[in-house]
Amino acid sequence: MNKRSIIIGSGVAGLTSAAVLAKHGHQVTLLEKNDTIGGRARKFSAEGFKFDMGPSWYWMPDVFESFFNYFGKSCADYYTLERLDPSYRVIFKDETYDIPANMEELMAFFEKHEKGSSSWLKKFLADAKYKYDVGMNEFANKPSLSLLEFADPRLIGAAFKLQMFSSIRKEIQKGITNPKLRQLLEFPVLFLGASPENIPAMYSLMNYADLALGTWYPQGGMHKIIEGMKAVCDEQGVVFKTSQEVKAIKVQNGKVHQVETDSTIYDADFVVASADYQHVETQLLEKKYQSYSDRYWDSRMLAPSSLLFYLGVDKKIQKLKHHCLFFDEDYDAHADSIYANVSWPEKPLFYSCCPSKTDDTVAPEGKENIFLLVPIAPDLEDNEALREKYFSIIMKRLEQHCGEKIEKHIIYKRSYCINEFKQDYHAYKGNAYGLANTLNQTAFLKPRIKSKKVQNLYFAGQLTNPGPGLPPSIMSGQIVAKEILKQNNN
Repeated sequence: MNKRSIIIGSGVAGLTSAAVLAKHGHQVTLLEKNDTIGGRARKFSAEGFKFDMGPSWYWMPDVFESFFNYFGKSCADYYTLERLDPSYRVIFKDETYDIPANMEELMAFFEKHEKGSSSWLKKFLADAKYKYDVGMNEFANKPSLSLLEFADPRLIGAAFKLQMFSSIRKEIQKGITNPKLRQLLEFPVLFLGASPENIPAMYSLMNYADLALGTWYPQGGMHKIIEGMKAVCDEQGVVFKTSQEVKAIKVQNGKVHQVETDSTIYDADFVVASADYQHVETQLLEKKYQSYSDRYWDSRMLAPSSLLFYLGVDKKIQKLKHHCLFFDEDYDAHADSIYANVSWPEKPLFYSCCPSKTDDTVAPEGKENIFLLVPIAPDLEDNEALREKYFSIIMKRLEQHCGEKIEKHIIYKRSYCINEFKQDYHAYKGNAYGLANTLNQTAFLKPRIKSKKVQNLYFAGQLTNPGPGLPPSIMSGQIVAKEILKQNNN
């Protein structure tokens, strides 16, 4: 009889685990608490606009392609990718930078703003490519269940070359003096969960992903990724059950034997929890089967949460690009409010995404679809008055940059913040991006993908190895499925 695998949560990690296990003969049922699939990458429609609810950056296209290739498919079978050029726009107080997609143009851009910086950047990106290749293929792809996995002289040597023990800020400061170029190179680690001085220089691999591999967009929206992954799951025979919130994981003789939802009980030989790790452990398991204490979770450093706005605007806005980063206030002061002196930021940095610049299908003709994001600390007070205060702050700066009125042209508006992250995803402290990728929360120092106390219970997603983001979550789902298949074969 085929093994029965239950997947909890339909984010990309859950979809990946489901597809791989089903391909290898498991009878897979995926349970999703919400009425639509995709986890943080869900979508919704309103007033003729189609909004991606979460991820909006498509980086590391090789990871997505590798997923589909495993099933004899390609991304192109499910969606059309377009490389954005410029990759994104960065708005400072006195200048605006459009970041070229072409490498020669990028080198000329750096040289224009700091003489001699292009030769340093070439070496920096060459080192970053090494970190990307080794980090993604040798370190990030390991289950990280034991330090012994890394007890390979080749990997130990690589760990020093990866610069795991120095900060990315120090590394960038060695070659760049222009403060704006420094901020540009620090930007990709903004959501990894710590200030740049506390993020290992290893994560310059994100600069390689950004500047060399490029920023892409799937026509039709980011949810096309979810639709493609769902199609792969369907082809493998995965059964989907939406509006099925898991209420308990039943353990017998050290193994999960049943998963109980608010309406049904499912028998299980293996369980993959790709929902919030802390919620699954503390709310769905009896205390004696929990691997981590409340004290442990409270001591973890979390990546940021976010204040989000989804806007439909009844006109076209000329000066917006697909991606715009508003670095027109103090970067370090905002970071301090997230990671050190936790509070709502006084002068927030923010990000805007306008996919209707690239895609006619996400907004009615002549209108714009705008997504705004303010990174904030998790577990802050969240209420409508605070949301409106920050909406007013960032809208004024958006209008100032664009040189035209926008707020009075808004015909649809929805906000989303800490309260919804908790409600929709049971996100611990309302986090949006999982655990911070600090050195003491990397690899085997993250929560384990395999329960310490329940033999057939596994965890996938952004609170596990390799970490937050769509590509790492895909990798997490692959790692977990392979571990289950190894256990199944023993």
